[in-house]
Parts: sequence; C-alpha cells; structure tokens
Amino acid sequence: MPSTDRLQAIASATCSANLPTKGPNGLPLNTETEPPILMTQERAKASFNPRELTYYLDGGKSQTEDVEAIMRSIERDPLFNNEKYYDLTKDQLRELTVQRVAALATHVSSSPQILHKRFAITAIADPGTGTRTGVHYGLFLGSVRGSGTAEQFSYWVNKGAVELKRFFGCFSMTELGHGSNVAGLETTATFDSDTDEFIINTPNLAATKWWIGGAAHTATHTVCFARLIVNGKDHGVKSFVVPLRNTDNWSLKPGIAIGDIGKKMGRDGIDNGWIQFTNVRIPRQFMLMRFSKVDREGNVTEPPLAQLAYGALITGRVSMAADSFYAASKFLTIAIRYAAVRRQFSSSPGQQETAILDYPLHQRRLLPRLAYTYAMNAAAAELYHLYDVASSQLETVDVTDKNALVTAVNDIKELFAVSAGVKSFCTWATSDIIDECRQACGGHGYSGYNGFGQGYADWVVNCTWEGDNNILTLSMGRSLIQTAIAVRKGTSVGGASEYLSRHAVLASSRLGERSLEDPAVLIEAWESASSLLLMNAADAYEKELVKFNGNVAAAMEKISQARFETARVHTRLYIIKAFFNRIENSKNSVPANVTDILVKVAILFALWSIEQDTGLFLRSKFLTDKDVDTVTSLVDEYNLKVREQAIPLTDAFNYSDYFLNSPIGSFDGNVYKHYFEKVVRQNPNYNAMAPYFEKVAAPFFFRKEEEPIDLEALGE
Repeated sequence: MPSTDRLQAIASATCSANLPTKGPNGLPLNTETEPPILMTQERAKASFNPRELTYYLDGGKSQTEDVEAIMRSIERDPLFNNEKYYDLTKDQLRELTVQRVAALATHVSSSPQILHKRFAITAIADPGTGTRTGVHYGLFLGSVRGSGTAEQFSYWVNKGAVELKRFFGCFSMTELGHGSNVAGLETTATFDSDTDEFIINTPNLAATKWWIGGAAHTATHTVCFARLIVNGKDHGVKSFVVPLRNTDNWSLKPGIAIGDIGKKMGRDGIDNGWIQFTNVRIPRQFMLMRFSKVDREGNVTEPPLAQLAYGALITGRVSMAADSFYAASKFLTIAIRYAAVRRQFSSSPGQQETAILDYPLHQRRLLPRLAYTYAMNAAAAELYHLYDVASSQLETVDVTDKNALVTAVNDIKELFAVSAGVKSFCTWATSDIIDECRQACGGHGYSGYNGFGQGYADWVVNCTWEGDNNILTLSMGRSLIQTAIAVRKGTSVGGASEYLSRHAVLASSRLGERSLEDPAVLIEAWESASSLLLMNAADAYEKELVKFNGNVAAAMEKISQARFETARVHTRLYIIKAFFNRIENSKNSVPANVTDILVKVAILFALWSIEQDTGLFLRSKFLTDKDVDTVTSLVDEYNLKVREQAIPLTDAFNYSDYFLNSPIGSFDGNVYKHYFEKVVRQNPNYNAMAPYFEKVAAPFFFRKEEEPIDLEALGE
C-alpha cells in the first residue's frame, strides 16, 4: 500500500466505530479471519495522530513529504521489485545491484540532502545497493572531498566521479593482516623524487587490501591508505588515489592484482574483493593533500590531528546511527504487528487465546526496544547536528590560523568520541533488536520470507566495519578518562562531557522523595552514575600510570574494561539526554498528545536502562534497594502504557508493505493469508518427489533387504 493511501487508512481505522466481531458470512472470528480485525482495533486505540509523530521523526512535514516521494518512486520502479529478493543467489544479487546503482546514479543532480535521503531509503529496501553506492559516494568521494584539496576534488569530479561515467571508486583501508589498527597498515607509498611519483606496493601477503567493496568487478579507482615513505623515513599512513582499471575496457592496469572475496554472511550484492599493488606508479598529486602534504622536493607537512585523514569514516559512523534507527524500526514494526494479531494459549479451556502482545514478558521483549529505537532517532539527529557544525568548521578553517584550527580540531575530537560510542552501541542494539524480534515471532520468524534472517546477516557487518565496535569503544573510553582528568585539573569542558564539571555535586545526588517519572531526575541519575564511573576509572588509570613508569599505552590497556564501561554508560546517558532534549525542543512544533506519548516512551527507555544496570545506581547511592523495586514496577507500568499505543507508534515509522517485505508484518494484519500466498508464489510447480530422488533418495529407500538370519540353522 503506498504511503499516502496507508496513512488515510490509519486515519479511517482510528475513527472507526462498531468494529466487527464476526468474520465473513457471519461466522465467529477464528485464527484465519480474526487478525485484520484485531489490527483495526489496535489502530482505533491511538491517542494521537501517527502522521504528526511521523513529522517529528523525520524532522518536519516537508521532510516527510520528501521521504514519501522517494519511497513512492522506489516502490513503483519495476527494477526495485523485491518479490523474489530472498531467493536470489549471490551472482543474481550482484547483477541486480549494479542495475540498481545505475538507476540511483540518475538522481545525482538532486540536492545533497535529497540524494542522501534517497541512498538511506534505498538501503532499507536493499542494503547491498545502499552500501555499493555508499562506498563510492560516501567513502571514495567523501575521502577526496575531506582529505583532498579543492583542486583535487574538482579534478576527480571532472573525471566522471559524480556521474559514474567510466568511473567507480572504492576505499582501500583494511588489509588481510590489519583492520582496526589503521596505524599498523603495511602497504607502502614511496616517493620517487626523480620522477615526482609515488610507488604503491604490497610488501607481503598480510598487506593485501581485503574486504574492499566494489573492487572485485566494479571499481576503476581507489582511495588507498598506505605508509608514506620519503627519503627512507616512514611518515605514517596517508591516503592516495590509485587507478585500478583501464576505463575503456575495464581491464586491470599494470601492477594491479585483484580477486573476489566471494560468499559472505550477508550483503552479497556487494562485490568485495582483494587488491595487491606491485610497484604501481602514480603522480605525486594523487596523494590527498588537504592536511598532509609532500612537495616537489620531498618536504613533508603533517596534519594538526592525525585522525583528520579518516574524515570519511566519521561520516559513515554518523550515518550508521540513523541506519540503526531505520533497521530497528523496520523489524520492530514486523514483530509488533505480528504480536498484536497472533494468539497463543488461554487461561482456561474453552476461553479465547491471548494475543501474545498482551503477555507481560512479550511486552518486555519488544516495547523497551521500541523505546530504544525512538531514542536512536533523537541521538542520530543530535549527532548529525554536531557533525554539520564540526565538518563545516573544518572545511572553512584557515590552516594557518592556529586559534581557529585548535577550535576546529577540538570539535572534531568531540565528534570522534561521541560518534564512536553512538555508532557502536546503536549498531549493537540493532543487532539485538533484529534477533529478539525474530525470536518473538516464533517459528515464522525463522522463515526466509519474513526477512529476519537476511536482515540480521545484512546488518551485523555494521558492528565491524568503519571501526570495530570494541575498538571504537575503548578509544572513546580513553578520551573520556583523559577528559575526566582534565576536569579535575580545572579545565572547562563542554558538549557531551559537560556534566563531569559537576562531579562533586553529582557524587552526593540521591533520589530521596523525588519521582523516577521526572525526566530531569532520570537524567541526573544517569549523570551521577556515569560521573562516578569515570572518576573511578581516572583514579585507576593514574595508579596504573605510576606502576608502568608513565607508560600511557600500558596503563590504558590495563584498565581496558573500565574504559569500555565508561564509554558504554556515557553513551547511554548521551542517548537518553538526546531523547528528552529533542522532545522538549519539539514541544512547540508537535501536538500535545504526541509529546505525551513521546515522554512515556522516553521514560520507559530510561527506566529500562536503569533496570539493566541497577548495580551502577546502587554503587553511586543514587538509588536504594527499595528504589530498585520501584524501577521494576515502573517498567511494567510503562510497558502497559506503551503497549496500548504500540501499533500507532510503529505506524508512525511510515513503512509500506514493500519496504517491510515481510508478510507477517503486513499493514492490514492479514498475516496468515499473506504468508501462505507468499510461500506458494515463491515455490510454484511443486513436485512431491524431490528432483534428486532418482539419483540419491531412491537407491537409499529402495535398497535390497538383507536376507534374514536362519536361526534354526545355528542350532541351540
């Protein structure tokens, strides 16, 4: 059902009276005829207009209309027909993905905002296509734009990099022997002053570029991360544009060896490959030189912050916060719709079975995760704002103005830390959400046609690429501990770490007679717990620093668990605050009943998060044992409040049946009919005899019986 028609149906269902109690021909409702009726009844419970909540999630009415226009164009395009998507082979997926990339390329003249939305929405329907375009536009072009000079960016754009005319870029960072440790990459770029060229070389097998999306069959150029060697001195890892293929016939250039990674866990539409360079020469100007520079004489200029070279990765991390929201909301919509119409068990014989969404444990499985997903939406919006501010400053900063450069670098450091935590914990949470939703749908969740298996396999790579989550989390923890030490020394801090400047006050914070349903109290509870954890981690670090005679790396490694925990708790605080702040800032632009349900959802998320970490709050003494019991009771209470609005809350995500691509998540609730028909359509010409029967089964089943043993002949 197209988006606009679907929303009209929601409005109609909400206003329905005299809801039917019997199925066709006046027969009593049963498991086949009842589900659509139950879905209509669920929508009639709405205390708000889901359309208004959609506007909130998208950032305004005009943004929603933009999203819906893109959705309609994708849904109506025959090339994006996903009827057979779950049955496609790896090779079929790759072929289809290239066709879809070509279709997406026709939209590159759109505004950057609209184009970004189109890529993100396409990725909901087809993650492989979203990634394949994202590698080129986000990673390749993003690197050239962020790390290259204006002249270099213009040069590659004029070569066809935007229109994808005889041009496709990939991103060669990861190696067979190194992934997260970018500083340890072994590919070399040696400057030859005689020819004014760099020589790109793969010195050993472990230095083979690996997992390179687009390399196997598509990419003509790559941004290659390699060690800069000038006059025998290693200046660390820099980035270089290296041509891979001849653009007249797609043959490999001299010195380039490429292979196919082959079958993966998911996202088989991407042609991941490996690359080896054997003394490949490129002009000196192919080194991206916005921050790091090598002049004609071989003089090297280093950047003010080494991480500036990895700007394209920050873009990816920021976008993965929004991607987490999209993926989690998609699968929660399926699971919650199914739970609203699926009945199982009754309290006594002869009684009607209970809808599984009415079981308290089932609510606990899905509804706090629904709240988490709404929180992700707010965190992603705040992170995008931080990214826009920091990247704008970086793009316009005069690198000769030291004060301006310090400000820009500090903002980038803040962005690095925050984006690392949000990327890590949102992608992890989404992995958990997809699988919990699958299990919540019972056996039907295991069917390939309901999308959970493919969705999980496609999603979980987000926990690894563009920064392994564990490594990112440790990096963030290191930054937080350094910030805590700086605060103790009187340094003022802002942004997400501002609360640390109030650590002395927070150390004595107690719930007392205040209400745990007050957003301000919930935020204070998390600030108190996070502040205590960080200050304790700072103490532990300084003790280890003494033990290791000032060896920072050794001391930090020793407290790696503390670093992880501080990052985890600080990130949860950041997400909770972002959610409450966005609700508060939106009060004047959304109806009061929308604000009311959002506050309930946010309180559920904050309380459920406390319940998962009660030890933290007991340790900080913000809560007592009795308060912990209150938290558990309140989680149950808010689950019930959110349960009544669960279907309208998922309707607000605004997914048509096309984008869900899951019959048990169908909008009309007629899950058994749609599921059965999908299975039959995708498995036509059924033959009760297996195609391998004559070759394999028959010799086994029709094997000759052994002659019976003649016991009498054996005697007594």
